[in-house]
Amino acid sequence: MAKACACGSGIGYRRCCGRFHRGEAAAATAEELMRSRYSAFAEHDEDYLLRTWHPATRPARIDFDPGTRWTGLEIVRTEAGGPGDARGVVEFRARYSSGGEAGELHEVSRFARDGDAWVYVRGKIG
Repeated sequence: MAKACACGSGIGYRRCCGRFHRGEAAAATAEELMRSRYSAFAEHDEDYLLRTWHPATRPARIDFDPGTRWTGLEIVRTEAGGPGDARGVVEFRARYSSGGEAGELHEVSRFARDGDAWVYVRGKIG
């Protein structure tokens, strides 16, 4: 049985976000990129996360917490971010567990086009 994708699509990882992580496809919308980045955090895929981060705001590296396990994603709302848009916003809630404690990250993320590709610009945690 195929490993389920962390983004919550109900599709196997390899056919879902795995194809983005492997560079076989590019996200068509800001929401699709956000979902694939959530999945990349769950998979500890630093290369993909840095590759899809806007150059102006990209960190030098990502420090994953080995004790954190991402357990669910809820898209709260999207604003623009479609195939013909230059910018987009995705508000989401990401659930996790760390040290036996459940937690939730609530963020409003901003995305922009960098050439033909969507990239993450910055987020506001709320």
